[in-house]
Amino acid sequence: MSDDLPHQNLAIIGHVDHGKSTLVGRLLYETGSVPEHVIEQHKEEAEEKGKGGFEFAYVMDNLAEERERGVTIDIAHQEFETDDYYFTIVDCPGHRDFVKNMITGASQADNAVLVVAADDGVAPQTQEHVFLARTLGIDELIVGINKMDLVDYDETDYKTVVSEVEDLLKQVQFNTEDAKYIPISAFEGDNIAEASDNTDWYDGETLLEALNALEEPEPPTDAPLRLPIQDVYTISGIGTVPVGRVETGMMNIGDNVSFQPSDVGGEVKTIEMHHEEVPEAGPGDNVGFNVRGIGKDDIRRGDVCGPADDPPTVAETFQAQIVVMQHPSVITAGYTPVFHAHTAQVACTIESIDQKLDPSGEGDGEENPDFIQSGDAAIVTIRPQKPLSIEPADEIPELGSFAIRDMGQTIAAGKVRSVNEE
Repeated sequence: MSDDLPHQNLAIIGHVDHGKSTLVGRLLYETGSVPEHVIEQHKEEAEEKGKGGFEFAYVMDNLAEERERGVTIDIAHQEFETDDYYFTIVDCPGHRDFVKNMITGASQADNAVLVVAADDGVAPQTQEHVFLARTLGIDELIVGINKMDLVDYDETDYKTVVSEVEDLLKQVQFNTEDAKYIPISAFEGDNIAEASDNTDWYDGETLLEALNALEEPEPPTDAPLRLPIQDVYTISGIGTVPVGRVETGMMNIGDNVSFQPSDVGGEVKTIEMHHEEVPEAGPGDNVGFNVRGIGKDDIRRGDVCGPADDPPTVAETFQAQIVVMQHPSVITAGYTPVFHAHTAQVACTIESIDQKLDPSGEGDGEENPDFIQSGDAAIVTIRPQKPLSIEPADEIPELGSFAIRDMGQTIAAGKVRSVNEE
């Protein structure tokens, strides 16, 4: 990938059957990131299995399986280049537990493409993903109204789905002016790289043009280093290699670092990116690194690596603003679901419900309500059941958001207001 182009992390979100895999495959194909012969090979396989036309989705699924088999350091990432950016697609669709991955993945995304099928419209998962994107700080959305070929490229069908999505964005206080809508067919290629004759009623940008027009994210290099650990490997000849993505700050060889909450540290000996040794890494880089004196059992997924002299914060309790998306009954003090923050998953108890907010998070709501329920926004005090490294969202937003899951679904999402340290 080009070092000259600025980098964007792009989340592709939306309902599972609305064509995300096909869209990702199509983007990789149209930008030359998947060679023609690979597509041909998948096409043959797909046709043999009576699934002609699924070659793009096939490319994605096969890449996913290959990734799962081979331990590569840039795990679960696909990359492509446009004229103005090189993009990393975070957490490709097709993962079994997409929402959970998206919670820890979308907080890493600078922007998102929401895929909504023209023949199906807004589905429950669409709502969940939009809600998460909003809570996790994604401000600009490109909305691909996909599968236009299935509705004969009908403008009325397109407009119906656009207005459904607009209603949904308003519900979660998304600034609807920050959303762009494009009628596409990932399967046929309409309005992905080139304007389509099938939608002569549409004169807006193609998907790639819209991606090129995204604002360049400001890399948070001046914040202290924060690198949540995704996995810890043992690699022969090197030793213990924690792997993760630099969220903020810089990591250099020779730095003294601290892992929290495991509370161990040492000197950075090597940093590897894309299978090459590098002297430093910055925000957005997916790296594997080795620290003098750190063994495989000393650290774990969910730890955060930071400078020894400005270590990641470990919360005894923290106060947060949450929005409840869905809960079958009511949430009261004492409720202990699982919190997903960056790469950590920790059971946490909602110790007190301090204040209800109006849904935009503004204004003075009821103090110390007895309970909150679906649709409510509130300020709550939370006590992790085991050590959790988390930061106030106004200081380090990349480590200040979380989702709350229970009963196999996302119950709520939120942002950290303040941390009471151990």
